[in-house]
Amino acid sequence: MLDVQGVTRMFGQKAAVDNISFHVDRPAFVGIIGRSGAGKSTFLRMMNRLLDASSGQIRVDGRDVLALKGAEARAWQSQCAMIFQQFNLVPRMDVASNVLHGILNRRSTLQTMFNLWPRADILKALEILDRLGISEQATKRAEALSGGQQQRVAIARALMQDPKIILADEPIASLDPMNAQVVMDTLKRINVEDGRMVIANLHTLDTARRYCDRVIGMRDGRIVFDGTPEQLSTGVARDIYGADDSFNEAATSTSIPTDTTADRAFADVLLS
Repeated sequence: MLDVQGVTRMFGQKAAVDNISFHVDRPAFVGIIGRSGAGKSTFLRMMNRLLDASSGQIRVDGRDVLALKGAEARAWQSQCAMIFQQFNLVPRMDVASNVLHGILNRRSTLQTMFNLWPRADILKALEILDRLGISEQATKRAEALSGGQQQRVAIARALMQDPKIILADEPIASLDPMNAQVVMDTLKRINVEDGRMVIANLHTLDTARRYCDRVIGMRDGRIVFDGTPEQLSTGVARDIYGADDSFNEAATSTSIPTDTTADRAFADVLLS
């Protein structure tokens, strides 16, 4: 489904993303980990076409999405939905309308100005909110919701686009552990039940270990690890995060409660 070849993004003389390549042949849950400034967010923004690449190709089903222009690029953004750390909702707008904004590019300017939506779209938005367990919040302003609820609204807005791929840029970084678990459970369920590829930038090792089918580690713009969560050893993690202080922070910043023997054993290894 996804073939990344030699993708680079330069900012002046500095390579934020430096000639990275990888291939994903099924709708997996892919986690990208690394310290701040590793190039994780820059890569997702290039894939969603919020940033242009300096060179390289990102092929989805054989089509290079980096070469798309104009209407074709906008159509690709509908197929590759983006979820942000800070939700990017309209705070004073009700939840249902925020979800419907996922298909703004399919509506006329007049419909958008007067908040006019076909009944079928409204029912679809409510159905998605019900699936995510927040349909009772549909008429409330987004700003009245908790952080975890707002992130689920952002996920609902992404699903409204009916995307092939969901990109999540640090989706739980600003959430407490329980809300983080709800959001990650939701993304995993969408990946498994819908067969949609999910690519998530993640801050903590335990989250990647618990939810991902595959983990890509980035450091200084380059991929330094590409494998399964089971292969994410202490030595590999130190290679990804570099200095001991950064590694220890990644190992101990447990965003999600772990309750299985395997998770506890993994945490023990990381902290030993």
